[in-house]
Amino acid sequence: MQEKKLSGKIFDVILFKRLFKYVQRYRFAFVIATVSVILLAAFAAIRPILLGYIIDHFVATKKSKELVTYMLLMFGFLILETISQFVFIFFANFLGQNIIKDIRIELFQKIIRFKMQYFDTTPVGKIVTRVVSDIETIASIFGQGLFMIISDLLKMLVIAIVMLVLNWRLALIVFVALPILIYATRLFQKAMKTAFQQVRAEVSNLNTFVQERLTGMKIVQLFAREEIEYKKFKEINNRHKNAWIKTVWYNSIFFPIAEIIPSIALGFVVWYGGLQMLNTGVTTSGDIISFIMMNQMLFRPLRQIADKFNTLQMGMVASERVFNIIDQDVLEEDNGTINKEILGYISFRNVHFSYTEKEEVLKGISFDVKKGETIAVVGATGAGKSTIINLLNRFYTINSGEILLDDINIYDYKLAHLRNNIAIVLQDVFLFSDTIYNNITLFNENISLEEVKKAAKNIGIHNFIMSLPNNYFYNVKERGVMLS
Repeated sequence: MQEKKLSGKIFDVILFKRLFKYVQRYRFAFVIATVSVILLAAFAAIRPILLGYIIDHFVATKKSKELVTYMLLMFGFLILETISQFVFIFFANFLGQNIIKDIRIELFQKIIRFKMQYFDTTPVGKIVTRVVSDIETIASIFGQGLFMIISDLLKMLVIAIVMLVLNWRLALIVFVALPILIYATRLFQKAMKTAFQQVRAEVSNLNTFVQERLTGMKIVQLFAREEIEYKKFKEINNRHKNAWIKTVWYNSIFFPIAEIIPSIALGFVVWYGGLQMLNTGVTTSGDIISFIMMNQMLFRPLRQIADKFNTLQMGMVASERVFNIIDQDVLEEDNGTINKEILGYISFRNVHFSYTEKEEVLKGISFDVKKGETIAVVGATGAGKSTIINLLNRFYTINSGEILLDDINIYDYKLAHLRNNIAIVLQDVFLFSDTIYNNITLFNENISLEEVKKAAKNIGIHNFIMSLPNNYFYNVKERGVMLS
């Protein structure tokens, strides 16, 4: 029941197709975000074109008649670009949050139906990490990753075309620098993929350690293990820090390179464009100004793509880990159909059971318990006393033999009906962080307060409950720490 090894791919198409299925019910938001991305790419190219035109036709010629009109036109495009940016940010994040809501619901629905073996072998902290932080990271695929990458690629494409149309000679100077930066970006992506996988793994380890130590704090303090656990925590926390430092190291190498390459290209553009303007007049001052703007607009998205790929990769790693849990084939079997009244005649017939393949806990056990009969099962620790109750409730599946209830195999009963008819006082009492009333009813709205009081009186705790503030609506806090 271990999780599958992560693929390590920078962009897993199959994984993304699976994620994209969750987009279907939010098609409107997806379409709006996509249209906004296209508009942003178009508006990005309009500004340098307009500015270059204004410089060549009005500033250089000292004509001011239509200057105000063109400046207002540029201002209008800026307003439209701002509106498109707002629409894009809102709908992209709206889409991302709704998708993770659906995935989180699906994941939790799956987890609460897992067999007990899964929880026996999987630390709670790892499950919490998947349900909370990993799923939250998935939202960044749509809110900050994928759409932003598409937007940046479109901007680069549009700007490149505009450059070629305006002045192909200056455009070629800029394009020479592109392969170098693209190659550096590719290396950066591969390095960051591995680094972020390590970061997510260490976050999970940290969550698991903290959750277990906080839950078992009494044991930690009772056996004076504070210093030992502190040293263990420092070690895990240090690994977490080192994993993040590795990502910082890659960033600190890449981004200075990503800054210097466009600056060199810009220097050559100004130098060659200036020579052309002075010697041949082929290049205008407006062309140079436009290329200065477009140089930044071409290379900035490429740098941002590298950064957004970090976000996308973190989201992909997180989604792969979440889907690994969703794909676990450990659901409780519920093929029974019987809902008839259960009288209480229990029969174990040659039951064999083992938690692992190495050793059987129960070896051919057989006994009968009649309705109303009281029995005591006595044995050493690990002999299988609690196991008998667990098997009767179908928390685990027996290896062989039969368990009968009123001469009917327990696997022929519907699971919920079977468990509703069996009352257990657990060895380790667990109370939810809620009221006494909700802990007794387990949030079953069909059970009235009067029925709860009657049950409490029958077992002698009614007076104690009434002595508490708010009586049956007293909040016992996590694990019942407010009770003694």
